Amino acid sequence: MSEQLLLVGSIPLDTVEEVFTSFGKRLGPHLVSMPDGEVGPRSHWISRVHYQVFVGHPELEILQRPRPDNGVERLHPHDSTDGWKFRVKPGVERVRFGNPGWRLGFARDALNSYFVFKTLREKGVLPAKLRFQVSMPSPVSVCPPRIFPEPGDIAKILPGYTEAAAAELDTIAAKIPAKDLAIQWDCTTEMQDAYGSIKELPRDGMIERNVTQFRTLSPRVPTDALLGYHLCFGTLGGWPRFSPDDLAGAVTMANAFVANSGRRVDWVHIPALDRSDDAFYAPLKGLDVKGAKVYLGMIHHPETYKARVAAAKKALPNFGVGAYCGFGREPPSTKRKILEEHVKAAAGG
Repeated sequence: MSEQLLLVGSIPLDTVEEVFTSFGKRLGPHLVSMPDGEVGPRSHWISRVHYQVFVGHPELEILQRPRPDNGVERLHPHDSTDGWKFRVKPGVERVRFGNPGWRLGFARDALNSYFVFKTLREKGVLPAKLRFQVSMPSPVSVCPPRIFPEPGDIAKILPGYTEAAAAELDTIAAKIPAKDLAIQWDCTTEMQDAYGSIKELPRDGMIERNVTQFRTLSPRVPTDALLGYHLCFGTLGGWPRFSPDDLAGAVTMANAFVANSGRRVDWVHIPALDRSDDAFYAPLKGLDVKGAKVYLGMIHHPETYKARVAAAKKALPNFGVGAYCGFGREPPSTKRKILEEHVKAAAGG
């Protein structure tokens, strides 16, 4: 892949058509694949699963919901202090999800968006070689200790949710031609775990508890489709949710994901802080991603962009660029600025 730009996922617009005709039209020549912007309920990432899927599940109980705004319900948390929390009901040993392939909503959204994508590509609005990108949160990130704080509950829900995610992936793969498809797993809890930032989790077994999901999921991505991973420092309550000293944990996790994917990995996206010191980027020398394209999340703070790129190239001479995360939690008023920053980065900074 010679393309040097990656769109991580969410874009603060109202419809997928707006996403494709604005970001897709301008940036398409520089992309391998184009996400649908994760518009509507998906704009706040995993919250949509919590209030659309978990709230109605008969084997789960709500422990906490986001604080209302002036007495009016709120579906998305304000920050990390008032997110959704659940517990598995007593006597339930394994939470399961019905209506496989459709229950989580990712396949339904992907198929609806793909129709718009394909139509606009046929009309020449999008480049003919562009693939449709489906970005899905990893099961570990959907079911972290902050959402399921009761001891033992994650072990009860994670296998069933992983099966449900696998069924969604199977539906997507059956309905969208592999040559048109790219799948990306979005991983933020895994990154916190890699840096020891989740107090409920021991350091022992860190890699194993994060890669098991991908041994199930990633081999299901068709051979002719593309597979990528987005690693994230988190944006809930503002970016970054945590600021590590260097990229060592990200490199460890990227290498582990690739080694346990059971198939070719086409790209890995690693975020970068607003740092231009050599020490922060030095761990990139240890990347072992078997030929996968590496994208660094550099497109932010344009005044320091070139300095950060130069520092990263000392450790990793060749890489593409993207933002540190999606933009769904940004106000729509930032759309033009974000787009222009990407256009400038695609042109070499």
